[in-house]
Amino acid sequence: MDMSLKSVTAVGALLVFASACSSPDKDVPRSPHRVTGTAYTVKDTAVQTVFEASGTATPLRQATLSTKLMGTVLQVLAREGDRIVAGRTLVRIDARDLAAKHSQVAALIAEAEAVRRDAVRQAGRIRALYADSAATRAQLDAVETGLLRADAGVRAARASSDELAAVSEYASVRAPFSGIVTKRFVDPGAFAAPGSPLMTIQDGDRLRIVANTTPDIASGLRRGQRIDAVIENLPVSAVIEGIVPSTSGNLYTINALVSNDGGSFLPGSTATLLIARGSRRALVVPSSAVVREGDLTGVRIRSPDGDEVRWIRLGRSSGSVVEVDSGLRAGDVVIVPSPRL
Repeated sequence: MDMSLKSVTAVGALLVFASACSSPDKDVPRSPHRVTGTAYTVKDTAVQTVFEASGTATPLRQATLSTKLMGTVLQVLAREGDRIVAGRTLVRIDARDLAAKHSQVAALIAEAEAVRRDAVRQAGRIRALYADSAATRAQLDAVETGLLRADAGVRAARASSDELAAVSEYASVRAPFSGIVTKRFVDPGAFAAPGSPLMTIQDGDRLRIVANTTPDIASGLRRGQRIDAVIENLPVSAVIEGIVPSTSGNLYTINALVSNDGGSFLPGSTATLLIARGSRRALVVPSSAVVREGDLTGVRIRSPDGDEVRWIRLGRSSGSVVEVDSGLRAGDVVIVPSPRL
C-alpha cells in the first residue's frame, strides 16, 4: 500500500515537473507576420510596346564668337561658367586704327557734300540760262550729269561711313543670346585675327535630343508630336522638331526638343526617345511596392503564412508602375507599404 502511494506520488511529481519545464506558448498558434500597407493583386495588363532610340541631349543654341577685326585683345570680361545675358560685352579689341579711318571718311563726306553744293549752284545757273536760250542743251546736260555724279559721291562717302561704323562694332564682341560661357580662347594681350574663336557660349534652357531610328518607325512620327523621353534616367516630355534622313546608312535622325528651364540636365547628357509601337500583355506592380537591397529587387508577397520578400526581375518603368519580367504570376498579392508620415 505504501509502495503504490509512493509510485503515484512520484509520477505526479514528474508530470508537474514536465509541465513546468515545457514552454507555455508551445501549443498556442502564432499569428502570421503582416506588413502595414495596401494589397495589390498582380494581373496581366496591356502595356505599350516602346522602341527606345538612344541619343544625346545637346543645347538648342550654341555659338563660338569671333571678330572681323585684326588687333590686340584689350579685355576679356567673362570666364568659363559665367551666366550672361544677351548683348553683354564679352571681349574688347584694340581698334584705334579705325579712329583714324573715321576721320578720313568724315573728310571724304565733307568734300563730297561741298562738290554737290557747287554742282547744285552750277545746275541752277545753267538751267536759268537755258530757259532764256542763253545756254545750249549740251551745257545743260553736262551740269545735270555733274549734279548726278555729285549726289552719287555723297552717297558713296556716307556708305563708307556706315560700313566703317559696322566694322567698328566688332571691336566689342557681345553675347548674341543669354547663356553660359563654356570656353574662353583668349586672354588680354593676345592677338585676334578675323574668324579666330574668342569665346563659346551655349543656352541650356532648351535641349535638343538627337537620335537615329529605322525608316518604318520614323514614318509613324510627325513634326510637333509630343513623345516621352528619358534623360539620365529621369522621365521628360519632348516635342519632335523634325525628322530627316541620316548621313549614316538607311536611318533617319529624329530631333526632339525638351524644356530645361531649371537646368536640371546638363548639355551632353545621354538621352532616349520612347516611341510607342502598339501594345502587349505584361505583369506590372506599383513602383512604390518595390523593395531594393543592393542590386536585388523584390516585392513583399502576402500568403497565409505571412508576408515575405520575394526577389524578382524588373522590366521597363512607365509612370507609377513597373513591369515584372520574372518572379511573379498573375494572382499574386503584393503589399504596397503605407507611406511614412
